[in-house]
Amino acid sequence: MPTYDEKLRALEEQFHRDDPGFATAMADGTPRSPREYRRRNAWLCMAFGLTALSMGIGIGHGLLTATGLVVSGAAAHLFDPQRGRRHGKNIPNTPGNPRTD
Repeated sequence: MPTYDEKLRALEEQFHRDDPGFATAMADGTPRSPREYRRRNAWLCMAFGLTALSMGIGIGHGLLTATGLVVSGAAAHLFDPQRGRRHGKNIPNTPGNPRTD
C-alpha cells in the first residue's frame, strides 16, 4: 500500500503532466489560474463572432450575419471549464474511461 508521501508525489507528477505551466507557477510561488479557467481564446472568438454579426446586420449581408452567429455560438462553448468532462473524459472510474492506476 502506498504511503502518504508516495500518494502526494504521484499527485504532484499527475498535476505536472496535466498543466506544467500551472505546476511550475505554483512551485515558484506565483500562482496563475489553471488551464480550464483561462479564456483568452474564447473571448477573442466571441469578439470576432459578435463583430461579424453586427457588421452583417449593419450592411445587410446574410452570409456575414450567419458566420457571426455560428462563430459566436461556437465561442460560447469555450467558456465551459468542464466541457471535456461531460462525456466521461478525464474522470477516473467512469464507463469507457480506462483506469490509469
